[in-house]
Amino acid sequence: QVQLVESGGGLVQAGGSLRLSCAASGRTFSSYVMGWFRQATGKEREFVAAISRSGGRTRYADSVKGRFTISRDNAKNVVYLQMNSLKPEDTAVYYCAADPSGWYSRDYNYWGQGTQVTVSS
Repeated sequence: QVQLVESGGGLVQAGGSLRLSCAASGRTFSSYVMGWFRQATGKEREFVAAISRSGGRTRYADSVKGRFTISRDNAKNVVYLQMNSLKPEDTAVYYCAADPSGWYSRDYNYWGQGTQVTVSS
């Protein structure tokens, strides 16, 4: 079992930056692939980024590639999402997730409660 708590969301102007954090409980954090997803109002939840157990492998949605960076600190049980050059269309609730059924899967076993990111134009 792992519990995930996101933080770092807020209101930012277009072109600005935010860094989201996801703190995980438990001693098995380093055994989980971690991911970030987002859901805008009236839309389905979509994949944003994923990172391997060691942090050596990452993948991103095309919509955020080159602007967002996922990273992790296994000593602190935290995964981050650095978001730069934010656009109004990045506005959404961002969710941290752990332990997918496969590297390219959207089926994760554990989810955080989400943190709101709002980008004003």
